[in-house]
Amino acid sequence: MSLKFYIHKCVGCKVCIKSCPFGAIQESADKIEIDYQKCTLCGACVKVCKFSALEIVKEQPQIIPALDHYKGIWVFGEQRKGKIQGVVYELIDQAKRLAQVKNTYVGVIFLGDNKMQSCIEEIKKRGVDKIFAVYSPKLADYLPESYSKVISFLIEKYKPEIFLAGATTIGRDLLSRVAVRVKTGLTADCTGLDISDEGLLLQTRPAFGGNIMATIKTPFHRPQMATVRHKVFKEAPIVENKKCEVIVENVPQNLISSPSEILEIIEELQERVNLQDAEIIVSGGRGLGSGENFKLIFELAEILGAAVGASRAAVDSGWISYAHQVGQTGQTVCPKIYIAVGISGQIQHLVGMRSSKVIIAINKDPEAPIFKVANFGIVGDLFKVVPYLIKALKER
Repeated sequence: MSLKFYIHKCVGCKVCIKSCPFGAIQESADKIEIDYQKCTLCGACVKVCKFSALEIVKEQPQIIPALDHYKGIWVFGEQRKGKIQGVVYELIDQAKRLAQVKNTYVGVIFLGDNKMQSCIEEIKKRGVDKIFAVYSPKLADYLPESYSKVISFLIEKYKPEIFLAGATTIGRDLLSRVAVRVKTGLTADCTGLDISDEGLLLQTRPAFGGNIMATIKTPFHRPQMATVRHKVFKEAPIVENKKCEVIVENVPQNLISSPSEILEIIEELQERVNLQDAEIIVSGGRGLGSGENFKLIFELAEILGAAVGASRAAVDSGWISYAHQVGQTGQTVCPKIYIAVGISGQIQHLVGMRSSKVIIAINKDPEAPIFKVANFGIVGDLFKVVPYLIKALKER
Protein backbone atom coordinates (compact mmCIF):
# COMPACT_ATOMS: atom_id res chain seq x y z
CA MET A 1 0.00 0.00 0.00
CA SER A 2 1.05 3.59 -0.52
CA LEU A 3 -0.21 7.11 0.26
CA LYS A 4 -1.05 9.19 -2.83
CA PHE A 5 -1.20 13.00 -2.73
CA TYR A 6 -3.17 14.78 -5.46
CA ILE A 7 -1.80 18.32 -5.46
CA HIS A 8 -4.45 19.63 -7.86
CA LYS A 9 -7.18 18.79 -5.32
CA CYS A 10 -5.39 20.33 -2.31
CA VAL A 11 -6.76 23.70 -1.14
CA GLY A 12 -4.10 24.25 1.53
CA CYS A 13 -6.37 23.92 4.57
CA LYS A 14 -3.55 22.15 6.49
CA VAL A 15 -5.97 19.93 8.40
CA CYS A 16 -3.95 16.89 7.36
CA ILE A 17 -0.81 18.33 8.97
CA LYS A 18 -2.55 18.61 12.34
CA SER A 19 -4.07 15.13 12.05
CA CYS A 20 -0.84 13.21 11.36
CA PRO A 21 0.38 11.65 14.64
CA PHE A 22 3.84 10.94 13.18
CA GLY A 23 4.68 14.35 11.73
CA ALA A 24 4.93 12.88 8.24
CA ILE A 25 3.03 15.76 6.57
CA GLN A 26 4.65 19.20 6.55
CA GLU A 27 4.29 22.54 4.79
CA SER A 28 7.27 23.62 2.72
CA ALA A 29 7.34 26.69 0.45
CA ASP A 30 3.55 26.98 0.53
CA LYS A 31 3.23 23.35 -0.53
CA ILE A 32 2.27 20.18 1.28
CA GLU A 33 5.03 17.59 1.39
CA ILE A 34 4.92 14.02 2.70
CA ASP A 35 7.86 12.31 4.39
CA TYR A 36 7.29 8.70 3.35
CA GLN A 37 9.99 7.53 5.77
CA LYS A 38 7.79 8.65 8.67
CA CYS A 39 4.42 7.69 7.16
CA THR A 40 2.92 4.49 8.63
CA LEU A 41 -0.18 4.48 6.39
CA CYS A 42 -2.42 4.89 9.43
CA GLY A 43 -4.99 6.74 7.30
CA ALA A 44 -5.63 9.60 9.76
CA CYS A 45 -4.96 12.23 7.10
CA VAL A 46 -7.23 10.55 4.57
CA LYS A 47 -10.17 10.59 6.98
CA VAL A 48 -9.96 14.34 7.67
CA CYS A 49 -9.33 15.52 4.09
CA LYS A 50 -12.68 16.75 2.73
CA PHE A 51 -11.29 17.34 -0.76
CA SER A 52 -10.01 13.78 -1.46
CA ALA A 53 -6.48 15.08 -1.94
CA LEU A 54 -5.06 12.11 -0.06
CA GLU A 55 -5.71 8.44 -0.72
CA ILE A 56 -4.26 5.13 0.43
CA VAL A 57 -3.86 2.95 -2.64
CA LYS A 58 -3.70 -0.82 -2.33
CA GLU A 59 -1.19 -2.15 -4.78
CA GLN A 60 -2.02 -5.32 -6.65
CA PRO A 61 0.00 -8.17 -5.11
CA GLN A 62 2.31 -10.15 -7.30
CA ILE A 63 0.63 -13.50 -7.81
CA ILE A 64 2.81 -16.50 -8.46
CA PRO A 65 1.34 -18.46 -11.38
CA ALA A 66 0.36 -22.12 -11.10
CA LEU A 67 -0.01 -22.36 -7.31
CA ASP A 68 -1.79 -25.67 -7.91
CA HIS A 69 1.61 -27.19 -8.72
CA TYR A 70 2.55 -27.00 -5.04
CA LYS A 71 1.61 -30.20 -3.18
CA GLY A 72 2.53 -31.78 0.11
CA ILE A 73 3.25 -30.73 3.68
CA TRP A 74 6.90 -30.84 4.71
CA VAL A 75 8.40 -30.97 8.18
CA PHE A 76 12.02 -30.08 8.88
CA GLY A 77 13.56 -33.07 10.65
CA GLU A 78 15.74 -31.23 13.12
CA GLN A 79 18.37 -33.49 14.63
CA ARG A 80 21.33 -32.79 16.87
CA LYS A 81 24.12 -35.33 17.19
CA GLY A 82 21.90 -37.90 15.50
CA LYS A 83 19.00 -37.39 17.93
CA ILE A 84 15.63 -36.17 16.67
CA GLN A 85 14.29 -33.12 18.49
CA GLY A 86 10.93 -33.71 20.18
CA VAL A 87 9.17 -30.90 18.32
CA VAL A 88 9.54 -32.89 15.07
CA TYR A 89 7.12 -35.56 16.31
CA GLU A 90 4.61 -32.85 17.24
CA LEU A 91 4.90 -31.24 13.81
CA ILE A 92 4.34 -34.60 12.12
CA ASP A 93 1.08 -35.05 14.03
CA GLN A 94 -0.13 -31.63 12.91
CA ALA A 95 1.08 -32.17 9.35
CA LYS A 96 -0.91 -35.42 9.16
CA ARG A 97 -4.03 -33.64 10.39
CA LEU A 98 -3.62 -30.84 7.86
CA ALA A 99 -2.80 -33.31 5.09
CA GLN A 100 -6.12 -35.06 5.62
CA VAL A 101 -7.94 -31.81 5.00
CA LYS A 102 -5.78 -30.98 1.95
CA ASN A 103 -5.76 -34.59 0.67
CA THR A 104 -2.00 -34.52 0.20
CA TYR A 105 1.13 -36.24 1.50
CA VAL A 106 3.34 -35.62 4.54
CA GLY A 107 7.09 -35.43 4.01
CA VAL A 108 10.01 -35.03 6.43
CA ILE A 109 13.34 -33.63 5.26
CA PHE A 110 16.63 -34.63 6.91
CA LEU A 111 20.10 -33.19 6.38
CA GLY A 112 23.11 -34.83 8.00
CA ASP A 113 25.78 -37.50 7.79
CA ASN A 114 25.39 -41.29 7.88
CA LYS A 115 24.45 -41.23 11.57
CA MET A 116 21.14 -39.81 10.41
CA GLN A 117 19.96 -43.28 9.30
CA SER A 118 18.67 -44.07 12.80
CA CYS A 119 16.58 -40.87 12.68
CA ILE A 120 15.03 -41.94 9.39
CA GLU A 121 14.12 -45.37 10.77
CA GLU A 122 12.45 -43.74 13.76
CA ILE A 123 10.45 -41.29 11.64
CA LYS A 124 9.21 -44.12 9.42
CA LYS A 125 7.23 -45.39 12.41
CA ARG A 126 5.29 -42.14 12.75
CA GLY A 127 3.10 -42.58 9.70
CA VAL A 128 4.68 -40.15 7.23
CA ASP A 129 4.44 -40.73 3.48
CA LYS A 130 7.88 -39.58 2.30
CA ILE A 131 11.30 -38.85 3.74
CA PHE A 132 13.76 -36.65 1.85
CA ALA A 133 17.37 -37.19 2.91
CA VAL A 134 20.62 -35.45 1.97
CA TYR A 135 23.79 -37.14 3.24
CA SER A 136 27.12 -35.37 3.63
CA PRO A 137 29.77 -35.17 6.36
CA LYS A 138 29.61 -31.40 5.90
CA LEU A 139 25.95 -31.45 6.97
CA ALA A 140 26.54 -33.38 10.20
CA ASP A 141 26.06 -30.17 12.21
CA TYR A 142 23.82 -27.23 11.42
CA LEU A 143 25.41 -24.61 9.19
CA PRO A 144 23.04 -21.78 8.19
CA GLU A 145 24.42 -21.23 4.68
CA SER A 146 24.54 -24.90 3.66
CA TYR A 147 21.22 -25.93 5.17
CA SER A 148 19.31 -22.97 3.74
CA LYS A 149 20.77 -23.47 0.24
CA VAL A 150 20.06 -27.21 0.17
CA ILE A 151 16.50 -26.89 1.47
CA SER A 152 15.71 -24.02 -0.90
CA PHE A 153 16.97 -26.18 -3.79
CA LEU A 154 14.68 -29.05 -2.76
CA ILE A 155 11.70 -26.73 -2.30
CA GLU A 156 12.12 -25.42 -5.83
CA LYS A 157 12.43 -28.99 -7.12
CA TYR A 158 9.51 -30.66 -5.31
CA LYS A 159 7.31 -27.60 -4.59
CA PRO A 160 5.75 -28.40 -1.20
CA GLU A 161 2.68 -26.34 -0.38
CA ILE A 162 3.41 -26.04 3.35
CA PHE A 163 6.73 -26.15 5.23
CA LEU A 164 6.88 -26.45 9.04
CA ALA A 165 9.77 -26.35 11.50
CA GLY A 166 10.13 -26.13 15.25
CA ALA A 167 10.47 -22.68 16.80
CA THR A 168 13.89 -23.66 18.11
CA THR A 169 17.14 -21.75 17.77
CA ILE A 170 17.90 -23.68 14.59
CA GLY A 171 14.36 -23.65 13.21
CA ARG A 172 13.93 -19.91 13.59
CA ASP A 173 17.28 -19.19 11.98
CA LEU A 174 16.85 -21.66 9.14
CA LEU A 175 13.32 -20.87 7.98
CA SER A 176 13.89 -17.12 7.92
CA ARG A 177 16.82 -17.69 5.55
CA VAL A 178 14.85 -20.13 3.39
CA ALA A 179 11.87 -17.76 3.19
CA VAL A 180 14.09 -15.03 1.77
CA ARG A 181 15.65 -17.41 -0.76
CA VAL A 182 12.36 -18.79 -2.10
CA LYS A 183 10.57 -15.42 -1.76
CA THR A 184 7.71 -16.41 0.50
CA GLY A 185 6.25 -15.44 3.87
CA LEU A 186 7.01 -16.88 7.30
CA THR A 187 5.04 -16.84 10.53
CA ALA A 188 7.17 -17.41 13.63
CA ASP A 189 6.29 -19.02 16.99
CA CYS A 190 2.88 -20.39 16.00
CA THR A 191 0.65 -21.94 18.64
CA GLY A 192 -2.12 -23.00 16.25
CA LEU A 193 -2.41 -24.33 12.70
CA ASP A 194 -5.49 -24.95 10.59
CA ILE A 195 -6.80 -24.92 7.02
CA SER A 196 -9.24 -22.22 5.88
CA ASP A 197 -12.29 -22.80 3.71
CA GLU A 198 -10.30 -21.65 0.67
CA GLY A 199 -7.52 -24.12 1.48
CA LEU A 200 -4.96 -21.71 2.94
CA LEU A 201 -2.84 -22.43 6.01
CA LEU A 202 -4.10 -20.44 9.01
CA GLN A 203 -1.11 -19.65 11.22
CA THR A 204 -2.02 -18.44 14.72
CA ARG A 205 0.49 -16.81 17.05
CA PRO A 206 0.50 -14.41 20.03
CA ALA A 207 0.91 -10.74 19.12
CA PHE A 208 1.25 -7.42 20.95
CA GLY A 209 2.93 -8.98 23.96
CA GLY A 210 0.50 -11.88 24.03
CA ASN A 211 -2.55 -9.63 24.43
CA ILE A 212 -4.14 -10.88 21.21
CA MET A 213 -3.88 -13.94 19.00
CA ALA A 214 -3.19 -13.10 15.36
CA THR A 215 -4.11 -15.44 12.51
CA ILE A 216 -1.90 -15.01 9.45
CA LYS A 217 -2.32 -16.29 5.87
CA THR A 218 0.03 -16.46 2.89
CA PRO A 219 -2.32 -16.36 -0.11
CA PHE A 220 0.02 -15.40 -2.94
CA HIS A 221 3.31 -17.23 -2.30
CA ARG A 222 4.46 -20.79 -1.71
CA PRO A 223 5.34 -22.65 0.32
CA GLN A 224 3.36 -21.37 3.29
CA MET A 225 5.93 -21.46 6.08
CA ALA A 226 5.69 -21.44 9.87
CA THR A 227 7.77 -22.25 12.92
CA VAL A 228 5.81 -23.90 15.72
CA ARG A 229 6.48 -23.87 19.44
CA HIS A 230 7.57 -27.05 21.19
CA LYS A 231 5.09 -28.74 23.58
CA VAL A 232 2.07 -26.95 22.08
CA PHE A 233 0.85 -30.09 20.28
CA LYS A 234 0.92 -33.81 21.04
CA GLU A 235 3.44 -36.13 19.42
CA ALA A 236 2.45 -38.28 16.45
CA PRO A 237 1.77 -41.84 17.61
CA ILE A 238 3.60 -44.86 16.22
CA VAL A 239 1.82 -46.37 13.20
CA GLU A 240 2.40 -50.01 12.37
CA ASN A 241 3.00 -51.22 8.78
CA LYS A 242 2.77 -47.78 7.16
CA LYS A 243 4.60 -47.57 3.86
CA CYS A 244 7.10 -44.75 3.62
CA GLU A 245 9.13 -43.72 0.58
CA VAL A 246 12.70 -42.65 1.31
CA ILE A 247 14.16 -40.32 -1.32
CA VAL A 248 17.92 -39.82 -1.10
CA GLU A 249 18.90 -36.62 -2.90
CA ASN A 250 22.28 -35.90 -4.46
CA VAL A 251 22.49 -32.13 -4.51
CA PRO A 252 25.20 -30.05 -6.19
CA GLN A 253 28.30 -29.75 -4.02
CA ASN A 254 28.32 -25.97 -4.26
CA LEU A 255 25.12 -25.96 -2.21
CA ILE A 256 26.75 -27.92 0.61
CA SER A 257 29.89 -25.80 0.73
CA SER A 258 29.95 -23.00 3.28
CA PRO A 259 32.32 -20.09 3.99
CA SER A 260 32.10 -20.92 7.71
CA GLU A 261 33.32 -23.99 9.58
CA ILE A 262 32.36 -25.47 12.94
CA LEU A 263 35.44 -25.94 15.10
CA GLU A 264 33.77 -26.97 18.34
CA ILE A 265 30.27 -27.23 19.82
CA ILE A 266 30.05 -26.17 23.45
CA GLU A 267 26.93 -27.22 25.33
CA GLU A 268 25.08 -24.20 26.67
CA LEU A 269 23.34 -23.96 30.02
CA GLN A 270 20.00 -23.87 28.23
CA GLU A 271 20.65 -27.36 26.84
CA ARG A 272 21.38 -28.65 30.34
CA VAL A 273 18.21 -27.03 31.76
CA ASN A 274 15.77 -29.37 30.03
CA LEU A 275 12.43 -27.76 30.84
CA GLN A 276 10.63 -28.94 27.74
CA ASP A 277 10.96 -32.63 28.56
CA ALA A 278 10.46 -32.30 32.34
CA GLU A 279 7.44 -34.04 33.86
CA ILE A 280 7.39 -31.73 36.89
CA ILE A 281 8.41 -28.06 36.93
CA VAL A 282 8.61 -25.72 39.90
CA SER A 283 8.74 -22.08 38.79
CA GLY A 284 9.45 -18.96 40.80
CA GLY A 285 8.37 -15.41 40.09
CA ARG A 286 8.56 -11.84 41.30
CA GLY A 287 6.94 -12.82 44.60
CA LEU A 288 10.21 -14.42 45.73
CA GLY A 289 11.67 -10.97 46.19
CA SER A 290 15.31 -11.86 45.50
CA GLY A 291 17.60 -14.38 43.84
CA GLU A 292 18.65 -15.65 47.25
CA ASN A 293 15.10 -16.87 47.88
CA PHE A 294 15.22 -19.08 44.78
CA LYS A 295 16.91 -21.64 47.03
CA LEU A 296 13.37 -22.52 48.19
CA ILE A 297 12.41 -23.32 44.59
CA PHE A 298 15.52 -25.44 44.03
CA GLU A 299 14.98 -27.32 47.30
CA LEU A 300 11.35 -28.11 46.49
CA ALA A 301 12.32 -29.12 42.95
CA GLU A 302 15.05 -31.44 44.20
CA ILE A 303 12.64 -33.29 46.49
CA LEU A 304 10.12 -33.70 43.66
CA GLY A 305 12.72 -34.60 41.03
CA ALA A 306 11.57 -31.54 39.10
CA ALA A 307 13.14 -28.95 36.84
CA VAL A 308 13.31 -25.29 37.89
CA GLY A 309 11.55 -22.63 35.86
CA ALA A 310 11.05 -18.90 36.26
CA SER A 311 8.92 -16.01 35.08
CA ARG A 312 10.34 -13.26 32.93
CA ALA A 313 10.20 -10.85 35.87
CA ALA A 314 12.54 -13.09 37.87
CA VAL A 315 14.93 -13.46 34.93
CA ASP A 316 14.92 -9.74 34.12
CA SER A 317 15.73 -9.03 37.77
CA GLY A 318 18.85 -11.16 37.42
CA TRP A 319 17.74 -13.70 40.03
CA ILE A 320 18.12 -16.68 37.68
CA SER A 321 19.42 -17.27 34.14
CA TYR A 322 17.35 -16.97 30.97
CA ALA A 323 17.68 -20.73 30.39
CA HIS A 324 15.00 -21.19 33.08
CA GLN A 325 12.48 -18.71 31.63
CA VAL A 326 8.99 -20.00 30.83
CA GLY A 327 6.63 -17.93 28.72
CA GLN A 328 6.17 -16.16 25.42
CA THR A 329 9.78 -14.98 25.28
CA GLY A 330 11.12 -18.11 26.97
CA GLN A 331 10.30 -21.79 26.67
CA THR A 332 6.91 -23.43 26.12
CA VAL A 333 6.43 -26.36 28.47
CA CYS A 334 3.83 -29.07 29.00
CA PRO A 335 4.70 -31.04 32.14
CA LYS A 336 2.41 -33.34 34.09
CA ILE A 337 2.64 -30.95 37.05
CA TYR A 338 3.50 -27.22 36.97
CA ILE A 339 3.93 -25.46 40.31
CA ALA A 340 3.88 -21.65 40.06
CA VAL A 341 5.32 -19.99 43.17
CA GLY A 342 4.94 -16.23 43.51
CA ILE A 343 3.93 -15.84 39.86
CA SER A 344 1.02 -13.49 39.16
CA GLY A 345 0.14 -15.15 35.86
CA GLN A 346 0.36 -12.47 33.18
CA ILE A 347 -0.64 -13.59 29.69
CA GLN A 348 2.99 -13.70 28.52
CA HIS A 349 3.74 -16.39 31.12
CA LEU A 350 0.49 -18.30 30.63
CA VAL A 351 1.23 -18.74 26.92
CA GLY A 352 4.24 -20.86 27.87
CA MET A 353 2.67 -23.18 30.47
CA ARG A 354 -1.12 -23.21 30.28
CA SER A 355 -1.17 -26.59 28.49
CA SER A 356 0.35 -28.29 31.58
CA LYS A 357 -1.80 -31.20 32.75
CA VAL A 358 -2.00 -30.04 36.38
CA ILE A 359 -1.24 -26.46 37.48
CA ILE A 360 -0.68 -25.65 41.15
CA ALA A 361 -0.44 -21.96 42.08
CA ILE A 362 0.90 -20.46 45.29
CA ASN A 363 0.28 -16.72 45.67
CA LYS A 364 -0.79 -14.40 48.46
CA ASP A 365 -3.03 -12.37 46.12
CA PRO A 366 -6.40 -14.15 45.75
CA GLU A 367 -7.10 -12.08 42.62
CA ALA A 368 -3.89 -13.13 40.82
CA PRO A 369 -4.62 -14.20 37.19
CA ILE A 370 -2.70 -17.46 37.73
CA PHE A 371 -5.65 -18.83 39.76
CA LYS A 372 -7.90 -18.64 36.69
CA VAL A 373 -5.89 -21.40 34.97
CA ALA A 374 -4.78 -23.31 38.06
CA ASN A 375 -6.27 -26.70 38.93
CA PHE A 376 -5.26 -26.17 42.57
CA GLY A 377 -4.62 -22.82 44.24
CA ILE A 378 -3.03 -22.00 47.57
CA VAL A 379 -3.65 -18.45 48.75
CA GLY A 380 -0.92 -17.66 51.26
CA ASP A 381 2.57 -16.41 51.96
CA LEU A 382 4.95 -18.51 49.86
CA PHE A 383 7.63 -18.17 52.57
CA LYS A 384 5.32 -20.11 54.88
CA VAL A 385 3.67 -22.44 52.35
CA VAL A 386 6.78 -23.67 50.53
CA PRO A 387 8.82 -24.54 53.67
CA TYR A 388 5.78 -26.41 54.97
CA LEU A 389 5.53 -28.38 51.70
CA ILE A 390 9.25 -29.18 51.83
CA LYS A 391 8.95 -30.40 55.42
CA ALA A 392 5.88 -32.51 54.64
CA LEU A 393 7.50 -34.09 51.57
CA LYS A 394 10.68 -34.89 53.49
CA GLU A 395 8.65 -36.61 56.20
CA ARG A 396 6.88 -38.74 53.59
